[in-house]
Amino acid sequence: MKNMVFPGDMVSNAPIRNAYVYVEDGKSYAMTIGTYDAASGQFVPLEGNWTPRIEDTVIGIISSERNNVYEVDLNFHGRALIIGGKFEKFSFKVGDVVEATIKDIEDRRTIILVYPRLLSGGLILLVKPSKIPRVIGKDNTMVKQIADSTKSTIAVGRNGMVWLNGGDAGLAAAAIQRIENEAHVPGLTERIKNMVEKTEKR
Repeated sequence: MKNMVFPGDMVSNAPIRNAYVYVEDGKSYAMTIGTYDAASGQFVPLEGNWTPRIEDTVIGIISSERNNVYEVDLNFHGRALIIGGKFEKFSFKVGDVVEATIKDIEDRRTIILVYPRLLSGGLILLVKPSKIPRVIGKDNTMVKQIADSTKSTIAVGRNGMVWLNGGDAGLAAAAIQRIENEAHVPGLTERIKNMVEKTEKR
């Protein structure tokens, strides 16, 4: 059963990993309004901006390059950089879409990215970052179900950018947008399953 929680409400007696909760004395408290499912241990915020965290996977667009240092647009109020070196050269160009991992955060506004991977073609969806955990699902189950049923390749960034390519990308995009709109509504998993499985039955 899902319960509505408000900022400051305790959502769990144990620490949980979620960008929208804080841990105090071993207990987890909501930072924003959302719903908490005690059975699955999942907190789904209804609002909230993305708070970068080390090891977050993100998706962005190369916005500038100079001396093998690339600035990446993450749809974020700060800036993000991919820094090449003597032994690590990159060949991205402005406009390229990349997936990368956050290595460091300097002064809360400058993000250092590592392990960049070019995502060729496809399309980008902007999703509220607070709904990204629901798009991913527990143990990646939701995004895997959409990808398998639509035969699309999907990469999800914690910053709210989602990249889709191939297969029935239109249906995959529609499913993700439905998740964003109905993340707080019970029975969402079954509705998305029924929606995307129509492709397999054609």
